[in-house]
Amino acid sequence: MTPTFRRLLIVLLAGFTAHQMLVPLVAPLARALVLTETQMGLVVSVSALSLAASSPLWGRALDASGPTAVLVSGLSCATIGLAGFAAAVYAGLHQGLEPTMVLTIMLVTRSVLFGAGIAALPVVAIAAATASARDQVQRTKSIGYVGAAQGLSLVLGPAAGGALAVATLMAPLIVSPIVLALLGVWVAGRVRPDVRAGQADTVPRERLRPWDTRVSAALSIAFLLYLSLALIQVVIGFLIADRLQLGPEQTAGAVGIALFLTGVVLVATQGALVPRLSWPALRLVHVGTPIVVASFMLLLAAGQLWSITAAFMFLALGLGLAIPGFTVLPTLAVGERQAGAVAGLITATTGLTFVIGPVAGTALYEVSEYAPIAASVGAATAAGIIAFSSPALREAKGSNGGESPAPREASMRQNGKGTRFEQD
Repeated sequence: MTPTFRRLLIVLLAGFTAHQMLVPLVAPLARALVLTETQMGLVVSVSALSLAASSPLWGRALDASGPTAVLVSGLSCATIGLAGFAAAVYAGLHQGLEPTMVLTIMLVTRSVLFGAGIAALPVVAIAAATASARDQVQRTKSIGYVGAAQGLSLVLGPAAGGALAVATLMAPLIVSPIVLALLGVWVAGRVRPDVRAGQADTVPRERLRPWDTRVSAALSIAFLLYLSLALIQVVIGFLIADRLQLGPEQTAGAVGIALFLTGVVLVATQGALVPRLSWPALRLVHVGTPIVVASFMLLLAAGQLWSITAAFMFLALGLGLAIPGFTVLPTLAVGERQAGAVAGLITATTGLTFVIGPVAGTALYEVSEYAPIAASVGAATAAGIIAFSSPALREAKGSNGGESPAPREASMRQNGKGTRFEQD
């Protein structure tokens, strides 16, 4: 792992931890601001939609302007969004701002601006993992570290946010934008443009589309597996409460235990197991996807906290294997010049599932507690069918995109045109 890639992982971890610090505040803020559950759900869904819509744009900007400009712009946008969100909450709590106006400002700041800005971080990280790898195995390891950083933020962020909120609900809202602002300053000061920046790129660049046959199969697998997660993740609290007949406080504690252990398995799988296995990307998908299907089958029958938690930990194992695999596969089908574009498509595809999944999952749960789990089984099974039958994936598994591997030591320096992570 190069020094530059380590710095990128730090940025990704810190940025997403700042994001996840707000998770424990959703329910308390809804009550304090007199907002309904549906209204707070809308804030989250619009944020996911903004992330999905902006990711391809960041990918194209990365290929055109380089990683420094994209990271600084994204962090600036996210910082403004979270600062505006904090101001809206403060006005609602202490200055009597009407709930409708608070919600409107939250949608503009927390949802649109922050969602669009934070999307830049995984786009740059995935592109860096692609461009700095010597071969497919190294690329898969690097993608695993990216996933581990995001997974670790799911453990650290809520814990930090909950601890800060003990003092006051405003504390995490103030700390989060400060963390993002400091990250932006650090990136701007630590990373300087290459002296060659501004040179013209005379080779026309082909725009990469999600339906391009080179990447569509891998993106479909990514969408279906993330959708299977999004369908069930939002109803885990209801599932535990109803199956175990628990009250609100007991449910919150049980959900916390289940999600914490799930996060630990996800981080360990992507950060330790995947690099140790050194498997090709397609094998990771072939092994991980059936495990995901099996985990949902276990969840259908789980009736105790230990069995529900075990099913989710098994799910984390399967996803932890499959995610680096289906993230690497589309990068093998394109050249380094499109590293940003494919990273943007991957981020957009996975982000879109969290626009659809929570709404569909809760609607299905109202029909039956088994319905969202069955839908997850169907989505994961469809992903497996594509993984084992797609000719495009078999062709891509031994490819490196037709271009030579990136240098061993890479750093974030921006060339005038095209994504470059130049030698330190």
